[in-house]
Amino acid sequence: MALVDLGAILGCLAVEQTGPTKWTAPNIEMDYRRIFGGQLLAQAIALGAATSEGKTVKSLSCLFPREGSLDEPLEFEVEETQTGRAFAARRVSAAQNGKTFFIAQLSMHDESEQSPHDHHDPMPDVGSPNDASDEESTMIPWQNRVVGGVDLADRSAAEADFAFWSRVDGAELPDDLTTHQALAAYATDLNVIATLLRPIDGISVADAHVSLHTAVTGHSMSFHRPFRIDDWCLVTQHGISLAGARGYGHGGVYRADGALAASFAQESMVRPLPPS
Repeated sequence: MALVDLGAILGCLAVEQTGPTKWTAPNIEMDYRRIFGGQLLAQAIALGAATSEGKTVKSLSCLFPREGSLDEPLEFEVEETQTGRAFAARRVSAAQNGKTFFIAQLSMHDESEQSPHDHHDPMPDVGSPNDASDEESTMIPWQNRVVGGVDLADRSAAEADFAFWSRVDGAELPDDLTTHQALAAYATDLNVIATLLRPIDGISVADAHVSLHTAVTGHSMSFHRPFRIDDWCLVTQHGISLAGARGYGHGGVYRADGALAASFAQESMVRPLPPS
């Protein structure tokens, strides 16, 4: 059963300026104990576009130094670090009760600029969305089809890889690239830790908050080409390292035509909970 609906995610992108450097936006209401990191990634992208006329996000690097509360108002501060003809830089932060819980550095680019030079890593040969298994996600309220029928809750040891096809359905999305970037960023925040845990026999994401304390500590993303999230996109993930209570994984977002639309990487904390 989904904890959130698409309308709530789109609603959180309605950023509003409240002062020279101050902005606010609604939280996604859900039965969850903290602000979901994917919400903050999406809102950072919306804030970058809102403060950089004629430009969209080309990359962002975010830190989550502490948890944000859904019970507190959400206020962002946006620093216009640099603005040029083709590029711009913004720093976004959010705090509650005087404590910063989110920091993002964004690089913006005029999306109309083109180049004759183009290449990218090929999309993995995983078949089409019709070959994948439907899966209802509690946090991604649109169509998701898992490649190979992988069950991330399975505690059997397996390769640290996971891929799923994703497509927003049941709603007409605007043409602006920012909305599609924001929804894709939201979706990439969810399953990297679960992918990292796959090689460990006897443990899975089902143990998070039961015998494991897990949290995302950093997330970065680069956008390479235009795409639409209401067309099928393939999201790939690979867990690279889990050591010293820290995890690191990366992945890509591919268009259905095989072009690499975005790349992302995530750092996390993964530590055993003390016995109750």
